[in-house]
Amino acid sequence: MHDKKKSNHHDSVLFNESINGLNIKSNGIYIDATIGRCGHTRGILERLGKSGRVIGLDQDIDAIEYAKMNFTDPRLSLIHSNFSKLNVQLEKLKLIGKVDGILMDLGISSPQIDNAERGFSFNKDGALDMRMDQSKKLTAAIWLKESSESEIANTLYQYGEEKRSRIIASTIKEYQKNKDIKSTLELTELIKTVVKPGKNKHPATRSFQAIRIAINDELKMLSEALNQTLDALAKNGRLAVITFHSIEDRIVKQFVHKHSRPKQLPKGLPIISDESNQCTLKDLGKVKPTNEEIKINRRSRSAILRVVEKC
Repeated sequence: MHDKKKSNHHDSVLFNESINGLNIKSNGIYIDATIGRCGHTRGILERLGKSGRVIGLDQDIDAIEYAKMNFTDPRLSLIHSNFSKLNVQLEKLKLIGKVDGILMDLGISSPQIDNAERGFSFNKDGALDMRMDQSKKLTAAIWLKESSESEIANTLYQYGEEKRSRIIASTIKEYQKNKDIKSTLELTELIKTVVKPGKNKHPATRSFQAIRIAINDELKMLSEALNQTLDALAKNGRLAVITFHSIEDRIVKQFVHKHSRPKQLPKGLPIISDESNQCTLKDLGKVKPTNEEIKINRRSRSAILRVVEKC
């Protein structure tokens, strides 16, 4: 595989750690639930034998088109779908309970950020879009226009952990009395009037993250996708999830905790050793990027990889 344009370059975060975490079998069936620019997909394919199989999902049409242009491997199947529809797709393929490994890289890819037209970047001027799935109608511009001041404030606080959420929301609504906010830099400049730069953080970082999460319903989709992996995976199949902020990681951590510990029985009842009381997942721990990786790819600095195995 080669990149046709520099803007298509994307360093897969925790590449070796996540591929090793899947414990790939040569004839296994694997799912890259967020193919992006196919870095992890390529890594899985390189370890598979001729009878192995990879199913690549992505809600981003650009990612699917990129994969179609750059891969001709018969072992790879591509599906335009949000990973919250994981088991719908697997049912069509008759693969429920037969998957040996699932990888979820929750980070926004470098090509998505670097393409100003997608509206994810607060450093590049473009339409205020932020849709992961371009077939959806709700853009960031529409959301800001239709949401109330309190809705915006609550979203910035809950999804971005932005302490200045109320003053930002107030500033946005005051500005909108005269005109709509239609571009990324327009929103960025508004935020910069009320938020001071952090040591290593742009004033608009938290707000852009929060708005993106809100319009793409990312946290709900993540929870739904995680729950579906329980049925999708075969016995001893593995799930590897890479998160990039504390809100996502908390959801993954709680999911792992819930399913990797024996069910609690009411006090006073004898502990019965049967399968209904056993854990569903084995927690194989978490990994963070090395200092060397962070130096090469600064966007990896907040990443956390968690790996579990189905019991």
